[in-house]
Amino acid sequence: MANYVSADDAVKLIKSGDRVLVQAASATPQALLKAMVKRADELRDVEIVHIHTEGYAAYADPQYAKSFRTNCFFIGGNMRKYVQMGSAQYNPVFLSDIPHLFRNGVLPLDVVFLNVSPPDKHGFCSLGVSVDIMVGGLESPNIIIIAQINPRMPRTYGDGIIHISRFHACVHVDEPIFELAIGDPTPQETSIGKYIAEMIDDGSTLQMGIGGIPNSVLSCLTNHRDLGVHTEMFSEGILPLIEKGVVNGSKKTVLKHMIVSGFAMGTKKLYDFMDDNPTVLMMDISFVNDTAIIRRNPRVIAINSAIEVDLTGQICADSIGTKMYSGVGGQMDFMRGAALSSGGKAICALTSATDKGISKIVPMLKEGAGVVTTRAHAQYVVTEFGVADLKGKNLAQRAKALIDVAQPSAREALERAAHLRFGASFYVFNGLVSPTEQIGVV
Repeated sequence: MANYVSADDAVKLIKSGDRVLVQAASATPQALLKAMVKRADELRDVEIVHIHTEGYAAYADPQYAKSFRTNCFFIGGNMRKYVQMGSAQYNPVFLSDIPHLFRNGVLPLDVVFLNVSPPDKHGFCSLGVSVDIMVGGLESPNIIIIAQINPRMPRTYGDGIIHISRFHACVHVDEPIFELAIGDPTPQETSIGKYIAEMIDDGSTLQMGIGGIPNSVLSCLTNHRDLGVHTEMFSEGILPLIEKGVVNGSKKTVLKHMIVSGFAMGTKKLYDFMDDNPTVLMMDISFVNDTAIIRRNPRVIAINSAIEVDLTGQICADSIGTKMYSGVGGQMDFMRGAALSSGGKAICALTSATDKGISKIVPMLKEGAGVVTTRAHAQYVVTEFGVADLKGKNLAQRAKALIDVAQPSAREALERAAHLRFGASFYVFNGLVSPTEQIGVV
């Protein structure tokens, strides 16, 4: 029988010095986190670990520094200020590797917070919209599992099924699942979406996240055929393509016909679609993001973003200089998996400039910036000005390709930087006339 208690009583199972794994993204268990913080005076050195969460995050506030230490595997908007002020820390790791940290005892866990669907007639609950890193965590020995039983959590198929008898404490909640609605894409995002859609062949397998660019790409795919989905996360931009039969997974190799994902974020429309839907498989992220698994699907299209890209193709996606902004996540998992897939394409998509008009294609990354995707892994960089194909190109050729899709007002300065860095070879390898030749200097 399940042990139903209040949230305040449930968190009494936490001891000082424990490491607590928190289910994240749209499934962040708000009631349990708030109850835990109410015990701050009683607890010391409790480590909180998670990927990006939504909503309540006061446990990372400096006033609770003696009670709680926060260790993020990915930084969400609610944690960014705490990481940047130093009251929380970021742990750089590929998303696919996080479950192995738990399974291999590198980061042994003591407690897990869950937000799950009510049990079915057999007593099984579902992790719903956020399975991702949780399966590995739940395999930790001697783990204490505290679960919010939430009727608003969709029941999903896949790896996130757990029997209620495993819970040490259950808390009845009726808590909304966090929703994230995406507005209309900007004109720049629309242009990027059109360029990427032209790169996608029928029968491709898609990996894309959430935001204006992914949604713009999806809106341009209505005339495609037999697309599949194998992605670390997905949003409701995919729903119209499913309804039209464009996305049917018929050409996939891994879990044919199924939508495979680790977590999902969207609105109630998406969550209603996922609920009790056997064509949606929410899986352990160490499976979803395994490069060896990804590459088995045909024509994998991986679409990821960047904060800035330098002239050699180095992609920074986790920091602004020394300030951590997000994380490594699954970008490299899918960029490499797509590159190894038969007919696959690894795409970095970004607008050419920030909202303040600063070029995102730069001579060199900011001091302290992290390279998430190396120049050797970069294949395509797409802005609203076109597609830079970096495959097989040397550094001088890459620089020219990237300058051609950069913000027009930045191109002259970028070309000067390329000349300084690569010398005459920048012009020789790109079939250009050098400035000295233009003025007749021999």
